[in-house]
Amino acid sequence: MYRPTIYRYCMIAIAAAAFTACGGKDRETAADAHQEELPRVEIDFAQTREVPQLKEYTANVEAYNVNNISPAAPNRIKTIAVETGDPVRRGQVLVTLDPANLDQLKINLDQTEREYNRALTLLEIGAGTQQAVDQLKAQLDAARTQYANAKENTVLTSPVTGVVTARNYDPGDMTASLPVLTVGQLSPVVKVIINATESDLTSVHRGMPVKVMFDALPDETFAGTVARIYPSVDPATRTFEAEIQIKNPGERLRPGMFARVEIDHGSQSRVVVPDRAVVKQTGSGNRYVYVLHGDRVSFNRVELGRRLGDAYELISGVNDGDTVVISGQSRLADGIAVDVLETK
Repeated sequence: MYRPTIYRYCMIAIAAAAFTACGGKDRETAADAHQEELPRVEIDFAQTREVPQLKEYTANVEAYNVNNISPAAPNRIKTIAVETGDPVRRGQVLVTLDPANLDQLKINLDQTEREYNRALTLLEIGAGTQQAVDQLKAQLDAARTQYANAKENTVLTSPVTGVVTARNYDPGDMTASLPVLTVGQLSPVVKVIINATESDLTSVHRGMPVKVMFDALPDETFAGTVARIYPSVDPATRTFEAEIQIKNPGERLRPGMFARVEIDHGSQSRVVVPDRAVVKQTGSGNRYVYVLHGDRVSFNRVELGRRLGDAYELISGVNDGDTVVISGQSRLADGIAVDVLETK
């Protein structure tokens, strides 16, 4: 009786020890599994620094002056001396119209001038009156003015040195509402009109220098100047217009070319984070940054400024010194706990 009892107690003790060992091992395995379930992330830190406020605006090149070549009254076109794209000089004859009316006015002018000279002769020999001379002088002045206006509207010349940017008729056509030709002045400067945001109104001023780049001339940067700021803000877009003038030696810059205008608005203290910290929300254009608080993260929407190499300027959403997640965001959600893999 004694030996079986001792044997039974030994077996119970061994079983209890085995159960305790197995139970402890299972708890450790569960703890390890729970630890591995936490998303592992890398972190970095947001920091404030002075960031140059360089903004880029896009626009198309325009001629400094645009002149529409057209007669004051409808007339039939006789000749057009230029084509679209041709360079022209100031005073160059571009278009001649039907001269029938001009010829008639020249006949009337010559007749009035002869009558005036005859009246002067009669007055000198005492056979005429001063009143007749004065009347003919007034008629002569009116005839000269009428002839000069008709000549100006029959032989059309260029008021500027530039290039023909449009031609709307052919010889034999009757002029109507459209100009016969359009001439753009491309030297010494051309211009672009940019739309700047309302917040830039106090930092853009007349005479400030800007940089201008053109897609057609990718290896060059041109110097421009703010020449004019339009006084009103568009209430629909909350923008205002500013005219930028760019020197154009050799008339290499042509109307319609795409321009990028860079304006330096000074510098401001901004929060900067690594570019890896910024994530885009699927299905929208919103950007977010995960910020670590203790062992949990928050999903902060941010407003981006400029890209600074491998970092981003933030306008809002993250504070100086915040701990931000730079790797492992695909497994994250707002408010969940994480396992920090590495601290930069």
